Amino acid sequence: MDVKQIPALLSLDDFSVGFGGCRNDGTHFKCCEYDITVLDGQSGESVHHIGDEFVKIYHRSFDDFNGDALHHLQDMNVIHDSQWKLRMLLSQVKEKKEQISLSHARSCLVDAGIFANKARDGAKTRDSFAGVWIKCASYFLADAISSLNLKRPSPTHMLETLRNLKKDKTNQNVSIIHQILGIERSSTSLLSRMVKSTIGFSDMVEKNGNSEIIQKKYEYLVENSLLSDCYFYLGYVNRDNVLKIKNQIHRNPEFIHVLKIGLDMENDPMVIDSQAMMLMQTTHEILGDLKTQP
Repeated sequence: MDVKQIPALLSLDDFSVGFGGCRNDGTHFKCCEYDITVLDGQSGESVHHIGDEFVKIYHRSFDDFNGDALHHLQDMNVIHDSQWKLRMLLSQVKEKKEQISLSHARSCLVDAGIFANKARDGAKTRDSFAGVWIKCASYFLADAISSLNLKRPSPTHMLETLRNLKKDKTNQNVSIIHQILGIERSSTSLLSRMVKSTIGFSDMVEKNGNSEIIQKKYEYLVENSLLSDCYFYLGYVNRDNVLKIKNQIHRNPEFIHVLKIGLDMENDPMVIDSQAMMLMQTTHEILGDLKTQP
């Protein structure tokens, strides 16, 4: 697909449009969608078909781009920008790439600690969502380590990225992520159940057709024996959707049924408590090391 045609095909010519994601940097699989950011003053995400390809539109306004949001603009290319606003913004992002990545990593570490503590509190009260929070904390730790290595978030490819990081004190904590997520449990039978729940949860929360992309990626990853990557991807998608409704999730107890399978949740309170303590200690140590850096 010629990405330069996307603004015209989707009636986006009146706005600044950027092309990001794995297809932009050439690390994509055949199943991957085209990631397009449109500065149209709106919010949210929409999914579109162009021929046999999927295009995911991230609707944003210039006011959205502060703090963590800037991290997701790294290495983006401009498709349409008649007023040069997007080019100027991307120039600032490129200039401050390390600073932005470090800030994003710190934010993710703080969130990992918050959700680990939330999981521990939930384990004590036998809250059925405690297993959800420990998974969320693990994915935030993954985001933080990825960001500290100046990598852009890409859930389909992140597990492979984490595998190939240089060996150092911070990166060795990838083993904790593997352990808590339970990636070694990946199997075709488990993934077939996880994807059904992940799609169902996406349809309940996102309601934008993203479930079609989830199905396409699941099929590709399984067909190519990338079972661990598929497991990580499905959990990451569920984590992102949990975050969208985290303040209302207890008002919808039916969500626990899909999340138990979609996140391959741990149910033992003692195990969750132990995992939470491990994550809290890990995030505290990494944050402490970051404070000593110049």
